[in-house]
Amino acid sequence: MNQGPGSITAREALAGPGVKPLLASSTILTTGVMLQAAALGKHVFDITDSELSLGLLGLSEFLPAALLVLVTGTVADRVNRKRVSLTAQAGEMVCSILLMLYSLTDPTSAAPIFAVGVLFGACRAFLAPALRPIAAMIAPEGGLPRVIAMYGATWTGAAILGPAMSGFLYAIHPAVAYGTAAVFIGGGMFMLSLVPLSDSLRPPVPTERPTLRDAIEGLVFIRHTPVLLAAISLDLFAVLFGGAVALLPVIAEERLGVGDVAYGWLRAAGGIGAALMAVALAVRPVRRRIGQKLLVVVAVFGVATVVLGTTRSFWVAFVAVLVANAADMVSVFIRSSLVPLVTPDEKRGRVSAVENVFIGASNELGAFESGVVSSLVGTPATVIGGGVATIVIAGTWWVAFPSLRRIDRFEDLESA
Repeated sequence: MNQGPGSITAREALAGPGVKPLLASSTILTTGVMLQAAALGKHVFDITDSELSLGLLGLSEFLPAALLVLVTGTVADRVNRKRVSLTAQAGEMVCSILLMLYSLTDPTSAAPIFAVGVLFGACRAFLAPALRPIAAMIAPEGGLPRVIAMYGATWTGAAILGPAMSGFLYAIHPAVAYGTAAVFIGGGMFMLSLVPLSDSLRPPVPTERPTLRDAIEGLVFIRHTPVLLAAISLDLFAVLFGGAVALLPVIAEERLGVGDVAYGWLRAAGGIGAALMAVALAVRPVRRRIGQKLLVVVAVFGVATVVLGTTRSFWVAFVAVLVANAADMVSVFIRSSLVPLVTPDEKRGRVSAVENVFIGASNELGAFESGVVSSLVGTPATVIGGGVATIVIAGTWWVAFPSLRRIDRFEDLESA
């Protein structure tokens, strides 16, 4: 397996078969998904004028991942991961088309949007555990952290372009935003179809029917691997309480007093911060004191969230979102390198499925939490409280998980 901690150059990493089309697929697909997410939050808030509705939107996308976690990981470990990924992406494109068609009816209810959100969440629940291990499967020997850093750079580039485009396209008509998202998702599917996976990299052909024990093995493995448990649970709670991005439509309109285009750029600020950090990591990856740096950047994320909740200045909010996502990018880089290094390939799908619920889908659960709390105590108190909670969590994990804090190098994980 191509799991080495990595000292090869970026050019050598890009020379690996399938690396370039995988990075291109990530860029194009994520542009479409981010474009749609930004437009969707604005659309729901415009229809309902309710913070709670933004929370319900997040819940509709979270529930499928949570309910299907025992199925999606097993599928990823027993079926061709590329085929599963392409099928799930096709489902996401269908969701974009459904949203486009519904928006043409000048809707007055968000209920059908929530229904599409459930379908989208189900597609993503299958996509994440099948797609994430592919980078580790095709990375050149010793090149996984470098590929992960480049993967993050392309992803964050899309996180700038998608939200920035959404403001302009949504101002024309929501249907234009959703239709453009469908085109991008289709382009991402095409590029993924070009990624070669040799027979030696495919999941083994199952000889027995899957059992419940097989399905829960990802949970068991994480539970008995302290470093994994600490890293994944840290991001789970940080994302859960730091879900201020879900409230950006409210912050933009009620706190900052800006319109659709400025809202799109506020969403894009997160991508700008993450992209700048991803480029820095691609040039100079984190190599020493990995555990301590993971905990510190989570605390920085919390501080930036507090600033976002207190300001009424668009530019201060812009910088706060930028800094928060730059810190989050470091966290993502460390965790994305850590998880495959300590997880055997035959379990990566199931571990990724659990990770998707704990971290990926918890973005939506965090959105639900933020929406509900905001409807009760107001947006500023919700955002500030979430930031403070994130800082407290980072400090608690520093004390409670010394195995995470003491990690120095990725090589230590591989030898362990």
